[in-house]
Amino acid sequence: MRIGLSLGEPGGPDELANLRKQIARAADDGFSSAWLSNIFGLDALTALAVAGNQVPGIELGTSVVPVYPRHPAALAQQALTVNAALDGRLALGVGLSHKVVIEGMYGYSFDRPARYMREYLSVLVPLLRGEQVAFEGETLTARIGLTTPGAGDLPVLVAALAPRMLKLAGELADGTVLWMTGPRTVAEHIAPAVTEAARDAGRPAPRIVCVLPICVTDDAESARAKAAELFALYGELPSYRAVLDREGAAGPADVAIVGDEESASARVSELAEAGVTDFVAAVFAEGRRTREFLKTLL
Repeated sequence: MRIGLSLGEPGGPDELANLRKQIARAADDGFSSAWLSNIFGLDALTALAVAGNQVPGIELGTSVVPVYPRHPAALAQQALTVNAALDGRLALGVGLSHKVVIEGMYGYSFDRPARYMREYLSVLVPLLRGEQVAFEGETLTARIGLTTPGAGDLPVLVAALAPRMLKLAGELADGTVLWMTGPRTVAEHIAPAVTEAARDAGRPAPRIVCVLPICVTDDAESARAKAAELFALYGELPSYRAVLDREGAAGPADVAIVGDEESASARVSELAEAGVTDFVAAVFAEGRRTREFLKTLL
């Protein structure tokens, strides 16, 4: 299992310079990958192209770019450009986002989201391979080819938790990227579904990238209280609430990796045994000690 880091979105006037420092430190420490979310701050793809361009030797991923605000051809063009800037080190994580964002904030319809993602990938993935696309679906149309350099082996990972989305992640993409998903849910639900879909489609074994909060500390009670505070929103969003319930977790704090080194190591091992191919650590609270622990896993 590869070990990566979730990059904290920096604030202040030197966002990109600070992000570059985070990426460089992750690469110097030997982490295999670093991942940036795309919410309401920095555009993840643009930021990774700028901040990661001069930091070699580490995969850089988005976790994740929402698909709704942009046509798949526009995203393909942007992703290929970023991949060229990163010398082929981009992992493109995409996702549906949430109804409260897509309908409530953007004003797009969130009707039949799995259908939309299937059609989106049917355009996006061939374009990333350098193919011409002539596609007319129920939600999307595309008649286009791109001349953007760098087409070919650019992994696409789909944020997938529900059965239909996991099928798409295995059948049409290179795997899935997860958040707030514990080891029991990965072992019993995520890994079997996405692996079967990939096998049925004749595709290679999929990547399962699992991002979880982690804090290595002797004061587990305080750290869990902090996790409950920091990540409370995710316990209210329907897609995450569903996997938390499946895990038997009352809230996000219950799937966070919290405890001393021995406890944290056991939890990380559970993820590997469950089928996770890439554990991505979202470090919170006790940063220095957690970082030193993570380096022992490399």
